[in-house]
Amino acid sequence: MNNTFYLNFPKSVPEQAQSKQPGIESQMNPKPIFENPEYIGSNKLKDKVALISGGDSGIGKSVAIAFAKEGADLALIYYDEQDDAEGTKKIIENVGRQCLLIPGDVSDDNFCKTSVKTTLDKYNKIDILVNNAAVQFPQNSIEDITNDQLEKTFKTNIFSMFYITRAVLPHFNPGCCIINTASVTAYKGSKDLIDYSSTKGAIVSFTRSLALSLITRNIRVNAVAPGPIWTPLISSSFSKQKVGEFGSATPIGRPGQPVELSPAYVFLASPESSYITGETIHVNGGYFIGS
Repeated sequence: MNNTFYLNFPKSVPEQAQSKQPGIESQMNPKPIFENPEYIGSNKLKDKVALISGGDSGIGKSVAIAFAKEGADLALIYYDEQDDAEGTKKIIENVGRQCLLIPGDVSDDNFCKTSVKTTLDKYNKIDILVNNAAVQFPQNSIEDITNDQLEKTFKTNIFSMFYITRAVLPHFNPGCCIINTASVTAYKGSKDLIDYSSTKGAIVSFTRSLALSLITRNIRVNAVAPGPIWTPLISSSFSKQKVGEFGSATPIGRPGQPVELSPAYVFLASPESSYITGETIHVNGGYFIGS
């Protein structure tokens, strides 16, 4: 993307809040930037099929559009944000690729199995799995995290990755790949997101261990760890005041946009990253992640 494009990204966002997770893109101000209109694909993913959880909006939406521009067909899992999903599908079809929409709850093992079967029934194969769906429920203290919240956060954020991956793997061929969405909170921590950060730390270890497990099958597993990215999850989970401060503490000094994440996923899904597995790419606005 050219300098003019990203230099014009919003430096801050106004206070706002939505009442229900994972949030609706059309209710956000400003709208997230999910596509670079000047991005021209080069068939890096020609005729591949990608299954993406949380693919209706935010990071998943941007990744789906970039994958489509690189020649992939898509299957997008989302919870119940039908308008956002239909909008993403329209963009993908306008690029000339196919898009299958699969609504449901990734915290349910049976739904994950059904999603994989539905994708295979449509495309006869799956080449790329992007485990991206997540929820977060900020709390002031661990004492405020109920058992129900703890279970929901873990089942949605990390259990779902086990469920979908187990269902996909029997249909993977050598050269297929998995990309998991982790978070900067896995490395920096977050006093308000203890359970969420814990799941993201688990995702990093899941990525490393699964990569070692699948390396002899020539299946690569990597992750991307976003910093504060302006997605519907933010406006639907934080208080108005927190949203108004979102991203301001990064060294770059602003929240990231979904479009700034998608190139990392394209790279990890493409043959150009053939010697990379078990790794995490940090797209976080300048935070230093030390060992």
